[in-house]
Amino acid sequence: MTYTVQIKVMPLKDLLDPQGKAVMGGLQNLGLNNVSDVRIGKHIDLQVDAADKEAALAAGQEAAKKLLANPVMETFDVTIS
Repeated sequence: MTYTVQIKVMPLKDLLDPQGKAVMGGLQNLGLNNVSDVRIGKHIDLQVDAADKEAALAAGQEAAKKLLANPVMETFDVTIS
């Protein structure tokens, strides 16, 4: 069966997010002063052929750990839809 595995990668909360800061400045320039913080990350969808949801989830976890996320600078969350 084919599963859609969704991986969300975000910078660690303690690290500076230059893209987020740039977007924050742009929002303030547009007069959107009610936004208090912006963090920019990545959303990745994988189509995984697997025997069951657990195997598809494991494949997504492995892809995130080995390639898609840098554990020194980023966190990730893997879900199946």
